[in-house]
Amino acid sequence: MTESTTPKTYSIRQAQPNEASLLTELNWRSKAYWGYDDDFMNLVRDEMITTAEDIINEHVYILENSDHRIMGFYELKTLDNHLHLDALFIDPSVIGLGYGRALFNHAASLAVELGFNQFTLEADPNAEAFYLKLGARRVGERESRIKGRFLPQMLYSIPAFDIDN
Repeated sequence: MTESTTPKTYSIRQAQPNEASLLTELNWRSKAYWGYDDDFMNLVRDEMITTAEDIINEHVYILENSDHRIMGFYELKTLDNHLHLDALFIDPSVIGLGYGRALFNHAASLAVELGFNQFTLEADPNAEAFYLKLGARRVGERESRIKGRFLPQMLYSIPAFDIDN
Protein backbone atom coordinates (compact mmCIF):
# COMPACT_ATOMS: atom_id res chain seq x y z
CA MET A 1 0.00 0.00 0.00
CA THR A 2 1.39 3.43 -0.94
CA GLU A 3 1.70 6.01 1.80
CA SER A 4 -0.42 9.11 1.26
CA THR A 5 1.32 12.33 0.26
CA THR A 6 -1.01 14.29 2.52
CA PRO A 7 0.28 14.81 6.07
CA LYS A 8 -1.49 12.64 8.58
CA THR A 9 -2.73 14.17 11.79
CA TYR A 10 0.09 15.86 13.62
CA SER A 11 0.70 18.14 16.56
CA ILE A 12 3.32 20.75 17.34
CA ARG A 13 4.57 21.07 20.89
CA GLN A 14 7.49 22.49 22.82
CA ALA A 15 10.53 20.23 22.94
CA GLN A 16 11.69 18.81 26.26
CA PRO A 17 15.37 18.90 27.37
CA ASN A 18 15.57 15.10 27.40
CA GLU A 19 14.81 15.09 23.64
CA ALA A 20 18.02 16.93 22.68
CA SER A 21 19.80 13.81 21.41
CA LEU A 22 16.78 12.82 19.30
CA LEU A 23 16.78 16.26 17.70
CA THR A 24 20.53 16.11 17.08
CA GLU A 25 20.04 12.77 15.30
CA LEU A 26 17.27 14.31 13.22
CA ASN A 27 19.56 17.27 12.34
CA TRP A 28 22.15 14.80 11.10
CA ARG A 29 19.75 12.69 9.02
CA SER A 30 18.13 15.75 7.51
CA LYS A 31 21.45 17.38 6.53
CA ALA A 32 22.75 14.09 5.10
CA TYR A 33 19.62 13.89 2.92
CA TRP A 34 21.24 16.45 0.59
CA GLY A 35 24.04 14.02 -0.32
CA TYR A 36 26.90 15.70 1.49
CA ASP A 37 30.02 13.56 1.80
CA ASP A 38 31.52 12.33 5.08
CA ASP A 39 34.19 15.07 5.13
CA PHE A 40 31.54 17.78 4.94
CA MET A 41 29.32 16.11 7.52
CA ASN A 42 32.23 15.78 9.94
CA LEU A 43 33.13 19.43 9.38
CA VAL A 44 29.63 20.63 10.37
CA ARG A 45 29.06 18.05 13.13
CA ASP A 46 29.39 20.57 15.98
CA GLU A 47 26.91 22.93 14.31
CA MET A 48 24.35 20.13 14.12
CA ILE A 49 24.02 19.57 17.87
CA THR A 50 20.86 20.52 19.73
CA THR A 51 21.48 20.70 23.46
CA ALA A 52 19.20 20.57 26.47
CA GLU A 53 20.29 24.17 27.12
CA ASP A 54 19.07 25.19 23.64
CA ILE A 55 15.71 23.65 24.42
CA ILE A 56 15.51 25.37 27.82
CA ASN A 57 16.72 28.81 26.66
CA GLU A 58 15.28 29.08 23.15
CA HIS A 59 11.99 28.38 21.40
CA VAL A 60 12.30 24.78 20.22
CA TYR A 61 9.17 23.09 18.87
CA ILE A 62 8.63 19.55 17.63
CA LEU A 63 6.14 18.32 15.06
CA GLU A 64 5.08 14.76 15.73
CA ASN A 65 2.62 12.52 13.95
CA SER A 66 -0.37 10.81 15.51
CA ASP A 67 1.94 7.94 16.57
CA HIS A 68 4.10 10.47 18.48
CA ARG A 69 6.98 10.00 16.05
CA ILE A 70 9.06 13.17 15.64
CA MET A 71 8.77 14.34 12.02
CA GLY A 72 10.66 17.62 12.40
CA PHE A 73 11.46 20.57 14.60
CA TYR A 74 12.54 24.18 14.59
CA GLU A 75 14.50 26.48 16.86
CA LEU A 76 13.76 30.20 17.01
CA LYS A 77 16.34 32.34 18.83
CA THR A 78 16.26 35.91 20.06
CA LEU A 79 19.45 37.67 18.94
CA ASP A 80 20.10 41.37 19.61
CA ASN A 81 16.43 42.44 19.47
CA HIS A 82 15.48 40.28 16.51
CA LEU A 83 14.42 36.70 15.94
CA HIS A 84 16.46 34.16 14.02
CA LEU A 85 15.21 30.81 12.75
CA ASP A 86 18.30 28.88 13.75
CA ALA A 87 17.08 25.44 12.70
CA LEU A 88 14.25 23.80 10.81
CA PHE A 89 14.79 20.13 10.07
CA ILE A 90 12.45 17.49 8.71
CA ASP A 91 12.91 13.73 8.83
CA PRO A 92 14.05 12.70 5.32
CA SER A 93 11.27 10.10 5.10
CA VAL A 94 8.64 12.86 5.07
CA ILE A 95 10.35 15.72 3.22
CA GLY A 96 7.90 17.21 0.75
CA LEU A 97 4.75 16.21 2.65
CA GLY A 98 3.96 19.62 4.17
CA TYR A 99 5.53 19.26 7.59
CA GLY A 100 8.21 21.87 6.88
CA ARG A 101 5.57 24.40 5.89
CA ALA A 102 3.59 23.59 9.05
CA LEU A 103 6.65 24.17 11.23
CA PHE A 104 7.58 27.37 9.39
CA ASN A 105 4.03 28.73 9.80
CA HIS A 106 4.12 27.81 13.49
CA ALA A 107 7.41 29.71 13.87
CA ALA A 108 5.83 32.75 12.17
CA SER A 109 2.83 32.59 14.52
CA LEU A 110 5.14 32.32 17.51
CA ALA A 111 7.12 35.32 16.28
CA VAL A 112 3.91 37.35 16.20
CA GLU A 113 3.04 36.18 19.74
CA LEU A 114 6.48 37.37 20.82
CA GLY A 115 5.84 40.79 19.25
CA PHE A 116 7.96 40.47 16.10
CA ASN A 117 6.90 40.97 12.49
CA GLN A 118 9.89 39.27 10.87
CA PHE A 119 12.76 36.89 11.46
CA THR A 120 16.04 36.07 9.79
CA LEU A 121 17.46 32.72 8.77
CA GLU A 122 20.51 31.29 7.10
CA ALA A 123 19.55 28.52 4.70
CA ASP A 124 21.37 25.48 3.47
CA PRO A 125 21.80 26.20 -0.26
CA ASN A 126 19.60 23.17 -1.00
CA ALA A 127 16.76 24.59 1.12
CA GLU A 128 16.76 28.13 -0.27
CA ALA A 129 13.99 27.38 -2.80
CA PHE A 130 11.77 26.08 0.04
CA TYR A 131 12.14 29.33 1.99
CA LEU A 132 11.64 31.46 -1.12
CA LYS A 133 8.42 29.55 -1.85
CA LEU A 134 7.20 30.39 1.67
CA GLY A 135 7.85 34.10 1.14
CA ALA A 136 11.31 34.67 2.60
CA ARG A 137 13.68 36.73 0.53
CA ARG A 138 17.44 36.57 0.14
CA VAL A 139 19.14 39.60 1.70
CA GLY A 140 22.74 38.43 1.42
CA GLU A 141 25.03 35.47 1.65
CA ARG A 142 27.91 34.28 3.77
CA GLU A 143 30.73 32.04 2.67
CA SER A 144 30.74 28.88 4.73
CA ARG A 145 33.86 27.22 6.09
CA ILE A 146 34.09 25.50 2.72
CA LYS A 147 35.64 27.85 0.19
CA GLY A 148 33.23 28.64 -2.62
CA ARG A 149 30.12 27.42 -0.74
CA PHE A 150 27.78 30.26 0.13
CA LEU A 151 24.89 30.21 2.60
CA PRO A 152 21.87 32.34 1.67
CA GLN A 153 20.98 34.85 4.38
CA MET A 154 17.25 35.41 4.31
CA LEU A 155 14.54 37.55 5.86
CA TYR A 156 10.94 36.55 6.34
CA SER A 157 8.52 39.44 6.85
CA ILE A 158 5.33 38.11 8.35
CA PRO A 159 2.24 39.23 6.41
CA ALA A 160 0.16 41.96 8.06
CA PHE A 161 -0.96 41.07 11.55
CA ASP A 162 -2.52 42.68 14.57
CA ILE A 163 -0.44 42.04 17.69
CA ASP A 164 -3.21 43.32 19.98
CA ASN A 165 -5.71 40.65 18.92
